[in-house]
Amino acid sequence: MAWLFNFVYLLLLLMFSPWLLWRAVRQGKYRVGYREKLLGLVAQPPPGDNSPCLWFHAVSVGEVNLLGPLLQKIAQERPAWRCVLSSTTPTGLALARKKYPHLTSFYAPLDFSWAVRRAIARVRPTLLVLVELELWPNLIRAARTAGAKVALINGRLSQRSYRGYRWIRPLVGWLLRQVDLVAVQNAEYAERFLALGARPDSLVITGSMKFDGAQTDRSNPASQRLAQLAGFLPDDVVFLAGSTQSPEETLALETFRELTAHWPRLRLVLVPRHPERFDEVARLLENSGMPWVRRTELDKVSQADHFEQAPCGGKKPETAAQNSPATAPRILLVDTVGELGAWWGTAHVAFVGGSLGRRGGQNMIEPAAYGAAVCFGPNTQNFRDIVAMLLDRQAALVVKNGQELTAFVRHCLENPAWASQLGQRAQSLVLEQQGATQRTLQHLAKLLPW
Repeated sequence: MAWLFNFVYLLLLLMFSPWLLWRAVRQGKYRVGYREKLLGLVAQPPPGDNSPCLWFHAVSVGEVNLLGPLLQKIAQERPAWRCVLSSTTPTGLALARKKYPHLTSFYAPLDFSWAVRRAIARVRPTLLVLVELELWPNLIRAARTAGAKVALINGRLSQRSYRGYRWIRPLVGWLLRQVDLVAVQNAEYAERFLALGARPDSLVITGSMKFDGAQTDRSNPASQRLAQLAGFLPDDVVFLAGSTQSPEETLALETFRELTAHWPRLRLVLVPRHPERFDEVARLLENSGMPWVRRTELDKVSQADHFEQAPCGGKKPETAAQNSPATAPRILLVDTVGELGAWWGTAHVAFVGGSLGRRGGQNMIEPAAYGAAVCFGPNTQNFRDIVAMLLDRQAALVVKNGQELTAFVRHCLENPAWASQLGQRAQSLVLEQQGATQRTLQHLAKLLPW
């Protein structure tokens, strides 16, 4: 069967090669990692290391961040286990190397049989752990052939994905039957995995690990440092639009422009979802004629320093003696990767992006955990269960367009007690849901002989 998958992958690669080449030239993507992706020449463990090896595969930034609490618990409770981490995207791998420098991390091999066989032979995993829904036939088959167990953790299966997989149910069912542990977030997902062919004895409901990774203390050092870098004052109201896609930055900027005259302490922070859009959003701010600054400019001075910016984007670093927080730019573009979680800790009003377009929403747990007043658009199918919980507890609001976004932020500014109650309900919900990481670790331990 491996040859059939290889043929399909090669055919798809040929079909999409013009698009891949265009993105490589224009956006700098797909330029690195070919030895690992195409040949499976991933990093090897130290010679003679026979400790249990867990290979975690996290497709991108969100999944890499998700693993933080689990990897920490493994280090504390199972120090004999050796963990390695793979990711598919450059941003995911860069974050893995930055966040977990003590772990071996590498690009995941593409699902060609020769690449995954070589990668498995080099890593020698005892357990292959796939995060959320990374079912690759050749990779799973190679792991099983080499004697490794396979687990899927924090599993989720949206209604849209479920409908798509039903068209190839025999293949998906065969794949799921090769998985020793299918740990899913809720009963709805469990029913869908069972309907597609997962073994009942392999399936458990652990809850969502996303709740466990959420920081709830606004005074944490990372958020405090960023607030100081940005020059936020105690009476500032920070409106943060995070994980945004076009045109959400425009809508957030229009909201800020409309409200800033009446609320001069309102601050806007924009955090685009994809790094390749940083310059695009910078041009949007440049053309707005309003003072703004890039996050990367803040690193050019010490934490105590602040920045003064001329209209239309002209930026000049100033020392604290020359500038004060009151004159710091009121619009900030976060053009770094991996910091959004800490930036949410500075926000009083939060808009979670990817929800007014077709993406299906982004993770709204982090701003909820900090007790921010949270809103998002109507297209949140990727987080349907979490959205349902938030809305049921009256802990977030849905905004359908730019006008409703502006109305939400205005209501928060006019009624700070209402905004505070909204945030408190969201934070309470997150605290109640935590514990999935420990349950996941307990089930993984059952698959290992040590």
